[in-house]
Amino acid sequence: MKQLFIAITLLFSAGLINAQEKVKDSLSIEKLEEVIVKSVRVDADSPITHSNIEKEELEERNLGQDIPYMLNYLPSVVTTSDAGAGVGYTYIRVRGSDASRVNVTLNGIPFNDAESQGTFFVNLPDFTSSVQSLQLQRGVGTSTNGSGAFGASLNMLTDGVSEVAFGEIANSIGSYKTRKHNVKFSTGLLNNHFEIAGRLSTIQSDGYIDRAASDLKSYFVQGAYVNKNTLIKALAFGGQEITYQAWNGIDVETLETDRTFNPSGMYTDVEGNVQFYDKEVDNYSQDHYQLLWNQRFNNNWSTNVSFNYTYGRGYFEQYKEDEDFEDYGFEPIEVGGEIINTTDLIRRRWLNNNFYAANANVNYKNEKVEVNGGLFYSYYGGDHFGEVIWAQNAGGSEIRDRYYSGNGDKNEFTVFGKMSYRFNDQWSAFGDLQGRFISYRSSGITSDLFELKVDETYNFLNPKAGVSLQLNAKNQFYLSYGRANREPRRSDFEQGIFTAEKLDDFELGWRITSEKTKINTNLFYMDYKDQLVLTGALDDVGAPIRATSGKSFRLGLEIDADLKVSEKIKLYPNIALSTNKNVDFVTPQNGELVNLGNTNISFSPEIVVGNRIEFSPIEKLRLILLSKFVGDQYMGNINSEVSKLDSYFINDFNVVYTLDKLPLVREIVFSGLVNNLFNVKYVSNGYFYTFDDDYSNPGVISTVEGAGYYPQAEINFLVGATIKF
Repeated sequence: MKQLFIAITLLFSAGLINAQEKVKDSLSIEKLEEVIVKSVRVDADSPITHSNIEKEELEERNLGQDIPYMLNYLPSVVTTSDAGAGVGYTYIRVRGSDASRVNVTLNGIPFNDAESQGTFFVNLPDFTSSVQSLQLQRGVGTSTNGSGAFGASLNMLTDGVSEVAFGEIANSIGSYKTRKHNVKFSTGLLNNHFEIAGRLSTIQSDGYIDRAASDLKSYFVQGAYVNKNTLIKALAFGGQEITYQAWNGIDVETLETDRTFNPSGMYTDVEGNVQFYDKEVDNYSQDHYQLLWNQRFNNNWSTNVSFNYTYGRGYFEQYKEDEDFEDYGFEPIEVGGEIINTTDLIRRRWLNNNFYAANANVNYKNEKVEVNGGLFYSYYGGDHFGEVIWAQNAGGSEIRDRYYSGNGDKNEFTVFGKMSYRFNDQWSAFGDLQGRFISYRSSGITSDLFELKVDETYNFLNPKAGVSLQLNAKNQFYLSYGRANREPRRSDFEQGIFTAEKLDDFELGWRITSEKTKINTNLFYMDYKDQLVLTGALDDVGAPIRATSGKSFRLGLEIDADLKVSEKIKLYPNIALSTNKNVDFVTPQNGELVNLGNTNISFSPEIVVGNRIEFSPIEKLRLILLSKFVGDQYMGNINSEVSKLDSYFINDFNVVYTLDKLPLVREIVFSGLVNNLFNVKYVSNGYFYTFDDDYSNPGVISTVEGAGYYPQAEINFLVGATIKF
């Protein structure tokens, strides 16, 4: 460790020596950085509905909360957290689609888990500190790598190459014993060509919910070589999370009397006392290794080649009472003449996976036309297995016995071509054709102890097209169409679902731009076939269960604006209005299949409003009020009042103050964030279930409904300071 510190210090010092040297063509670095995400991003005037966030805005609230909370105030976005305060397991929905239906890429490489299709940012704690910029495309968007975008696609570009050396130390503390500490450095360009940069972070929080504690660690290391036409980056980043489970939620009675109660880990000891197992945790590590090579040949041609390897491994641990021997391969035992075939035990369910990806793109651009083409290939291998690490009684078992074991292998090949053509100063067109070819195979036994044998192949053709009209200097209109297809995920196969989903997305937009005003308005119609909607129910590990809804659609209007009221006041309001329907939805009720007609799609509020008011009374001080309203939403698809989540309106207050021209340091940035300023007791997520009951009245089947809730934190705060050298 001492030698590593000395090496970093020498590199940092060398960078300081070169900090004053001018790079001959600094703009070339920025353009080469852009090539990394050229294949998955769109330009400001493209016919694709999108929002951009730059590093400066991310830094304002980067005090420990996760990536979804950084996106909370964008149009049509809803966020939630298991622990209630934005640290640990956090989730995002866009246009009513959950995170498994939001395509996420890091430097153009898929981040979604290939099998579950989920995005678990808890595996990359404090990743916001290493993001240079991000773009959220709502709807199908443009072609991207990985699973199809059925609600949105989010692509993130990691930190760019710094021309000058710097160092940063950031610390923050807050409610629920939340604290974040990180250090960052860059050598700057050594000899105008080489840079080494890095970050180490740790985040800890007790959580708003009882025992929903998080212990998170992460790192980011970058080595880069750059000249006028070449940029090569080698990246290593990852993290480890140990998070106490909080996925069980609470019922409505507990919500009213003890909203922070967490039933996870609860058991009864031999004396009949209620206890909570202290190791009821999720423990997972994930490491990413990327090699990125961007080459510009001239002002027209450029290429990007990238390789990725991701290694993930970990488990969640549970204390279980009165488990049947047969579920774990135990043999009944006789004690004092009594046959024992149940036991209390502690189990671990493991996931060990490897993900390899290669991506190659070529780009051509002149005054009228821009063409992008590319190939992408990935392989995923995942092992699933369970172990009993302790049992009160365990007949015939051996240490490290696996009571289930299975695997999944997924291959994906993608080819795409995109072209933008400018006919004149007013008209331009966009075309995009993608082919996705997927094979998935699984074997072995699932955690439910049944054999899962899958051998499926999916071939998708996804066309997209759009046209833009620049009517005048202030008004632009666009119309676009996009198709996306998605293969089922592993849990769908376990439910017997093998049919792929299809989405046709139509977007009509109007952009108004003037010196003080920017307004984006778009109408969207998303037409689904065999959409896999969340039923509201959860499986035994807290994962949402999905079902095929047949025909469904989303029709909506989104408006967002950037309004400069004065030199000191800026407004950033947005509103999303939508109707989200399953068409002729059929469901079992009271022992019969019933057609309920058109029903609301689960977790799809009809109104979502956000606003950001920024006031700068003096040059170095920014006061920001952030507001979010989310309308009523159903947690199921049958319009049951039991499944309804009430609307909520919350406000956060953010203050940022910068001190510069200081001795020894470049500047100190002080940040403060008061979340839920008006102490609203709200619930942003939950679950809904039904089951047939024929016990209370034999011969008559009646459907019983129930719901659970994940309360979010009341008023809480975070404060921090970043020292920049």
